[in-house]
Amino acid sequence: MKKGLGKGINALLGGVESAGQARDLAEQGTKPVIPEAVQPTSSGAMMVDIRKVEPNPTQPRQFFDESSLEELAESMKTFGIVQPLLVKDNGGYYTIIAGERRYRAARIAQLTEVPVIIKEYTEMEILQVALIENIQRQDLTSIEEANCYKRLMDDFFFSAEDIAAKLGKNKHSVTSSLLLLELTSRAQELASEGKLTASHARVLLTVEDKDLQEEVAEKIAEEGLSVRAAESMVSNILKIAALEAAKEQQEEPTKDDSFDIQENATYAYRRAESELKRVLGSQVHIRPGKKVSKIEIEYYSTEDLDRILGVFKGM
Repeated sequence: MKKGLGKGINALLGGVESAGQARDLAEQGTKPVIPEAVQPTSSGAMMVDIRKVEPNPTQPRQFFDESSLEELAESMKTFGIVQPLLVKDNGGYYTIIAGERRYRAARIAQLTEVPVIIKEYTEMEILQVALIENIQRQDLTSIEEANCYKRLMDDFFFSAEDIAAKLGKNKHSVTSSLLLLELTSRAQELASEGKLTASHARVLLTVEDKDLQEEVAEKIAEEGLSVRAAESMVSNILKIAALEAAKEQQEEPTKDDSFDIQENATYAYRRAESELKRVLGSQVHIRPGKKVSKIEIEYYSTEDLDRILGVFKGM
């Protein structure tokens, strides 16, 4: 489990903390003291035919590591399923609320029955519990985690502060995670593979050209660059792009002076936007006007606004 996690799902599920500890022992190869697999447990679990258990159609997790499932299946052959699945009764059939990984491993182990605890949750509560359980799992990819945060915000109107409080996480880590969803699809793939972090995302978002952003993301991933090294590389790339753009302007004799002035101003605005994005870690738009010009800074929550204000105060 990740540091600081554990409050949210235990508070929602209740009564399965000790079972979770026993499962951890089983996965580490240490044999715990457990009751017979077919007997009811003190937490109120009952055994049901695995054929009557079905996955949650709104399951947030998209990727299940096969080798990890195989290892868990081998453990189940020896110790059984220590932590019951949390399910909803649908008239003799049971929809998984939490525990699909255990269910998949049980299928691999060819178990005929699984222990379940029945909870009467609404559809919205089922999704909420599934999201929180998945966020707390150590092997969730960064993109899946960010999507879980987004769904909690979109479907349940959670703020980043609400999510952080429920999961025992830092508010800044939640808002930073959401930045990954603004990257190009290829950059998101690299983040899913663990090759890019949310801090890398802040750097990449200063590169507005999508093709160039993907090239930079590939280079960061291939060379395993730190965030600081990535910042330096992106800064150099933007400077080179600026020099090339300036050189192209000088080589175009057909343009009149007014056009050159306008284009140079546009370039200056874009360069200023990129620099502000890098410093503030947020989207910035400069809106030039005839009499009044504006600088617009995007923020995604009150805590994100506090973070940006902190940047200004530290200058």
